[in-house]
Amino acid sequence: MNFEWYLALRYFKGNRKGARFLSFIKIMSITGVAIGSAGLLIALSVVHGFKSTINNKVLGFAPHYTIATQSFITPTIERADTLITFLDQRLPEISEKQPVIQGQVMIQTKDEISGTILKGVNRSGSVSNLSQYVIIGNFDLTEQENGMFGIVIGSKLASQLSADTGDIVTTYTVSGVPSLINSPEIKQFLITGIYKTGIDQFDDVFVIVDREQARELFKLKPNEAHAIEVKLKDENSIEPFEDKLISTLSFPFFSESILEKFYNIFAWVELQEQMIPLVIGVMIIVAAFNLIGAVLMMILERTRDIGILKTIGTKSSIVRRIFLFEGLLVSFTGLVIGIGISLLFAYLQLEFQLIPLSEENYYMSYVPVEPHLLDFLIVALVTTILCALASWIPARVAAKTDPLKVISYGR
Repeated sequence: MNFEWYLALRYFKGNRKGARFLSFIKIMSITGVAIGSAGLLIALSVVHGFKSTINNKVLGFAPHYTIATQSFITPTIERADTLITFLDQRLPEISEKQPVIQGQVMIQTKDEISGTILKGVNRSGSVSNLSQYVIIGNFDLTEQENGMFGIVIGSKLASQLSADTGDIVTTYTVSGVPSLINSPEIKQFLITGIYKTGIDQFDDVFVIVDREQARELFKLKPNEAHAIEVKLKDENSIEPFEDKLISTLSFPFFSESILEKFYNIFAWVELQEQMIPLVIGVMIIVAAFNLIGAVLMMILERTRDIGILKTIGTKSSIVRRIFLFEGLLVSFTGLVIGIGISLLFAYLQLEFQLIPLSEENYYMSYVPVEPHLLDFLIVALVTTILCALASWIPARVAAKTDPLKVISYGR
C-alpha cells in the first residue's frame, strides 16, 4: 500500500478523539451516496421489469403483424393459403403465420350473456404464447368427450358470465337485425381454459376457438379468412421490418404492427423508462455535492497534519491525492451499500411481492423487478466519476494550504 492510500485509509477510519461531528458528516455523505445509487438502481430494475412484463403479455397474446384487406367489396381474404405461400417466398424473417377468423358474437351461459369477439386460430396457438397465461384448465381447442369443441376465455369475461372450466357456453353471431330471414348462427362450446394476462383489452374482449369452428359460425368458405397473423423470428426487428412488409404487399392488403395497435401501452412504458431514471439520478448528483462539504470538513479537521506533511517536504500533489482518495473511499463505501440495498430489494420483491399494484391500472398485480448487470456497471462508473470530481475541489484546497499558516492556526 503506497503512502497516499495509507493515510487516506487512516483518515477515513477517523479514530481521533473529539471527531464525532466529522464522523457524523462522513456517515451522512456515505448515506447520501448509498441512497442515491440504490434509488437509481431500484428505479432502473423496476422500469425494466415493467417493460419486460408488459412486452411479454402483449407479445404473448397479439401477433407481431396483422395483415388484412381494405376492400369494401370483399372484406375478407378469399385465398389466405395463396397469400401465406407468397409471404413464405418473399419474407424469410417470418417464423410463424396463421389465418384467423374473428368477429363479434354474443356469448351466453345458463345465467348470463355478454358481447365479445370470437377468434378462430390454429389449435396449437403457435403465433401467440397465450397458453402460458392460462390460469385454470388448459389451452385445448380440440373436440371434447361430449362432442363439443373447446373454447378458452379471459378471466374478466369468465367473471362476468359466472363461468368456469367444464361449463357449456352458447355463441350467437351478430350480423344486422335478427329476424326470420336473418337468424343468427348458433354454436356451443365447452370451456377448457381461462386465461389471465392482466390487460383488460384482452381478458375482457377475446374468446379463442378452433379456426374451422369459427369458419362454420361465420359461414366463410375454405381458405377464406379475416386476417393473417404473423410472428417474426426476432421480436426486436418489428419496427424495421415494417418498410419491407409494406413494399412487399400491394392493394388491397395492408398491415398493422403490434406497436401501432397497442401504441398507448408501449408509449406509457417508454415514458417511464425515459423519465424515472433522470428524476432519480438527481439523487446521485445531490450526494456528490454533499461530498464536497464532507471532504472540506475532513480537511479542516486535518489542517495540522497537512501543515506537518508540507513542512517535511511532502509535495502538493501527494496531499491532493490523499484527500481525493479519502473522498473516493467515502463514495465507494456508499456505492457498495447502495448496490447491496438494491439487490436485497430485488430479491425480497421477487420472492415475496412486497409492493402490490392495482392490476386494472398497471396490468400486473405487483411491482416487477429485473436487475441488469449493465445498469450496475453504469451507475457505479457514473457515481465514481461524480464523486471523484466532487472530491477534487476540496482536495485542491488542501494542496494549496500554506504550511506556516496551518501550523500557526493549529496551535
